[in-house]
Amino acid sequence: MKDKKSNTLKRVAAAGGVVVDTLDKDSDPKVLLIHRRGVWDLPKGKLEEGESIEECAIREVSEEVGLKTDPTVVSPLIETYHEYERSNTRYGKTTHWYLMKLNSNNYEFVPQKEEGIEKVEWVPLEKAKGKVGYDNLREVLEEL
Repeated sequence: MKDKKSNTLKRVAAAGGVVVDTLDKDSDPKVLLIHRRGVWDLPKGKLEEGESIEECAIREVSEEVGLKTDPTVVSPLIETYHEYERSNTRYGKTTHWYLMKLNSNNYEFVPQKEEGIEKVEWVPLEKAKGKVGYDNLREVLEEL
């Protein structure tokens, strides 16, 4: 008997943030990267029922890097799209990205272990573009 795969694509909405240490146009910003399952990534996650896309981005960044005070959205960036398969189901995920800043210099990052996040690190923007593990994340960083 053949293993039947669904041809249906389930749509997933997600949001994330590019947190920068400075908004000064004359300096090279550092961006906040997370290390998850062996890959450098940006904090992001799926939209929960009842929340806006922007609220999702703020919540996901706060949760994944362990902030006690939510970051502030400075402006929207771009949307990215990718498809993946899990348990014989195809998903099409659109992620809405926002430029963010922290509201305080008094913070301590606590990686969200339940999500497989091992490290949280400030990385200079140009270095981050080469360090992230997915092409669509490079596109997001190019928007800065």
